[in-house]
Amino acid sequence: MVALALLGAVIAACGTEGGSPATTIAPPETTTTTTGEATTTTPSTTIGDTVPGNTLQRMIEKAKADLVQRLKVPESEITVMRAEAVTWPDGSMGCPQPGMNYTQALVEGYQVVLGVGNKAYDYHAGGDGEPFFCPSDEEDGGHSFVPPPGYDK
Repeated sequence: MVALALLGAVIAACGTEGGSPATTIAPPETTTTTTGEATTTTPSTTIGDTVPGNTLQRMIEKAKADLVQRLKVPESEITVMRAEAVTWPDGSMGCPQPGMNYTQALVEGYQVVLGVGNKAYDYHAGGDGEPFFCPSDEEDGGHSFVPPPGYDK
């Protein structure tokens, strides 16, 4: 009987102010102006962080700046080989480190591969688009790349 009373108290405590409140997400407010006719306007959407293309472009710029510093090469020598939104299979975002544990959930993010000469340099990011260098085991962290015929044309 005491166990049932204790269980009831625990369950009741989950719904009190000390518990996590439910979050309600309301739609954006609208403004209605009446001048003979009813007109409804909605807040304008600002293009910025919510647009993947802009996030990807900023990631490319940051990755290039990092590679310029890392390799001490002019930006004009860097080419974008690939830049795309990806879904990483886990929290390592495609760049697992030895001895680390990662969430086993899909992570929306980005991948940018930059090229310098015959090397490819891999940058990964999560949904925030903040790039990090994902090095290979080669000395400069790049991946050897043999371009197919006609690649540079």
